[in-house]
Amino acid sequence: MPADPLHSHAPVAATQAHHGGHRGHRHDHPSPDAQTGAHKRLLAAFVVTALFMLVEAVGGWLSGSLALLADAGHMLTDTAALLMALLAVRFAARRPNSRHTFGYLRLTTLAAFLNALALLFITVMIVWEAAHRFLAPQPIAGWTMMSIAVAGLVANIVSFWLLHGGSGEKNINLRAAALHVLGDLLGSVGAIIAALVILYTGWLPIDPLLSILVSCLVLRSGWRLLRESLHELLEGTPQQFDIEKLKREMTRNIPEVRNIHHVHLWQVGERPLMTLHVQVIPPRDHDGLLHRIQDYLLEHYHIGHATIQMEYQRCEEDHCVIHQSAVNLHAHHPH
Repeated sequence: MPADPLHSHAPVAATQAHHGGHRGHRHDHPSPDAQTGAHKRLLAAFVVTALFMLVEAVGGWLSGSLALLADAGHMLTDTAALLMALLAVRFAARRPNSRHTFGYLRLTTLAAFLNALALLFITVMIVWEAAHRFLAPQPIAGWTMMSIAVAGLVANIVSFWLLHGGSGEKNINLRAAALHVLGDLLGSVGAIIAALVILYTGWLPIDPLLSILVSCLVLRSGWRLLRESLHELLEGTPQQFDIEKLKREMTRNIPEVRNIHHVHLWQVGERPLMTLHVQVIPPRDHDGLLHRIQDYLLEHYHIGHATIQMEYQRCEEDHCVIHQSAVNLHAHHPH
């Protein structure tokens, strides 16, 4: 795992030893009021969604509707997403300690990974059952199916209102959870359509057909969740960052910066963390340059936790020479 940017003390170049090996220590944390408001909205939406997930699961079993069971599986994805968002808000408020220097945010990623595996398993089971029902349709209680589907739609509307109202659009957890719930509205509408078709035409294959369509939504969400959570568990670079572009732009926009190397960028929870070595022209104001680099990372990349090792000697390693050649080429032939 990369070094902890809050507590890393790797040796610095000998030429800057008299500066005491300064490091970047910017911290960006949401306000307590924002955390409390987000937690209340998430908790309310979680209770509503979890309750109606159980209602749909029981209703699907009693009515014999596979579409309702598939929609309950989709609501399970929403419930899991809301739970992970709740955990993120809760654990973000816990102070790190000597044994857990990043706190407990990684638990949400592990929960997402396990949740994704469960979702893929559920999807396979629903599609398997749907294939059997195409061959041997089973009787379905249309009115029971309709009432449960309408209740599920109302629950999704309430959950979306809770997540999207107030300051929800400013909180990334609330926005992500709202998108999950918005997607689940399609599942509830699909179950209602299936119930109407069964009530007025008696065509039973519509139930497994729509259950497969809803399962495709679950499969898409589950696969994306599996891929993203595994990438984070493997300490991969967050998808929104291009390290090579970051190097070029920082070298071009901060004149004292000559070379950037040994870059590590990863994410814990929602927080991007970074360590990097920066070869610079010896400045008159060491701390001022350090703060300018910090401010640049925060303003342009929203990286509030960065460990910056400033070096005055030329980096002679192969990858540094290659990078410097690329920077010079870009400077002479800009796009």
